[in-house]
Amino acid sequence: MEIERGDGRSPNQLRPLACSSSILHRAHGSASWVQGETKVLAAVYGPKAGTKKNENPQKASIEIIWKPKTGQIGKVEKEYEMILKKTLESICIRTIYPNTTISVIVQASFLLPCAINASCAALVDAGIPLKHLAVAICCSVTDSGCIMLDPTKGEEEKMKAFAYLVFPNAIVSVLPERSLQAGSEPMTHGIMTSVTQGAMSVDDYLHCLERGRAASARLSEILRKNIGPKSTSGASKAG
Repeated sequence: MEIERGDGRSPNQLRPLACSSSILHRAHGSASWVQGETKVLAAVYGPKAGTKKNENPQKASIEIIWKPKTGQIGKVEKEYEMILKKTLESICIRTIYPNTTISVIVQASFLLPCAINASCAALVDAGIPLKHLAVAICCSVTDSGCIMLDPTKGEEEKMKAFAYLVFPNAIVSVLPERSLQAGSEPMTHGIMTSVTQGAMSVDDYLHCLERGRAASARLSEILRKNIGPKSTSGASKAG
């Protein structure tokens, strides 16, 4: 059954996408990710000498600071910080900068996938070596069992269940050459991160994976067209 959406989109249609990098001059890398009415800013500082407590000094540690656009950080944002940290750790080649900390500051409300996409773009802008890109999308399930791609926050709150899905993509050729040598070959059809909420059947989840994987190609295209490391002089600040 076809579902009518408030903005007129079809169930499989993404909201308008836009990505910009190098938007904050004092950060080593920065990016904005706009998806419909949702806008996320991400800034990267580092690598800076020293790792955080309980982190492995043989690798760079990833620090996530989530700054809500309004109000104080709460339980949900703390959970988002943890998920974002694990996701970014899986794509960064952290052994290149041992005993350092890379700080990623995200300004966003909700919709974790947009924050993941902005953070990935900011890491590329900072020249942080990556194994591959990561792109994230939300898929939701209505009460009638319809799969809806890229819900707005208002739509998401009305869904029976939803899944935040993060997919890997090919190596980013604009990154430093040593990043291509230090990491293993990226997955092209797997999934890196999956966070579900609500009652979702196995079939519903598999359908969400199928829709999300198809949408990841479009997200990757937007990232690739709009990101790249800063010049050598700019990137040297992060060394």
